[in-house]
Order: sequence, then C-alpha cells, then structure tokens
Amino acid sequence: MDFSLIKKYVKLFEESNISELEIEQDNARIKISKKADTAVQVHSIAAPAHSPVAATSKPEVPQPKEEKNSKLKEIKSPIVGTFYRAPGPDADPYVKVGDDVSTGTVLCIIEAMKLMNEIESDISGKIVKILVENGKPVEYNQPLMLIEAE
Repeated sequence: MDFSLIKKYVKLFEESNISELEIEQDNARIKISKKADTAVQVHSIAAPAHSPVAATSKPEVPQPKEEKNSKLKEIKSPIVGTFYRAPGPDADPYVKVGDDVSTGTVLCIIEAMKLMNEIESDISGKIVKILVENGKPVEYNQPLMLIEAE
C-alpha cells in the first residue's frame, strides 16, 4: 500500500462522518476508527509476517501539556511506523535536545512498510524534547518532538 494513498484515506476519513474504515490491499490491511472525541486513531496495520510492522503492538501516545502562550510546537508523525533518530544503528542522531533547527532540517526517520520516510522540520527553532524512544512504534499524528519556535 502506497504511503500517499494511506494519507489520502486518512484525510478522507477525518473529513467524513463515518466512524470506522478497514481497507485491505496487496497483503496489507489498515483499520482506522474514531473514538468518541472524534480524534482519528489507527488501531492496527497487518502486514506480511516477516515485516517489522506486523510484529509491533499499539504504543501509548504521549500527550504533552503545553501552555497556551507557549512557543512550543509539536512535530507529529504523518504516518504509522517505527521511529528512528539516526540514519543507521551506528550513526549519530539527526538532532539532539538543545540543537537549533531550521525549516527543512531532517529530524528523524519513520519506517513504514519497509520504506524509510525522512521527517523534516516545518519551523525554525530549538529542540526542547524528544518524546519517542529510538526504535519504538508510533501512531499517525503522534507527537514526536517539541520545538521552541524562534
């Protein structure tokens, strides 16, 4: 299943009045449902047994508390997958807490269906907190990092 196709399904789902959607294509299955508060949650993705996505369990999604007048901006996961801070196991992480970043700076990688997706910053600022551990599964729209905007 193509990443852009998954994004289209999620967008259509968010804009519709349906409460649950399940799609199966190319030996992959995605099931999306809305909770009572109408937030979109991806409950599970089944992939071929040899895929690392198939073996993951649903992670708990941290909800950081922000002050209303704060300059903190959440960088959220655009897809379901596995979070990696570095391009390889022995490589330095893309960013660390305290690093200054600009628009377009690569912050991390999300692996989804054996594709490595670079997640870039959409603002300039300083990394305040990294909310996900390296190698852990992430959900769609899950906060990954907090950046204090300049």
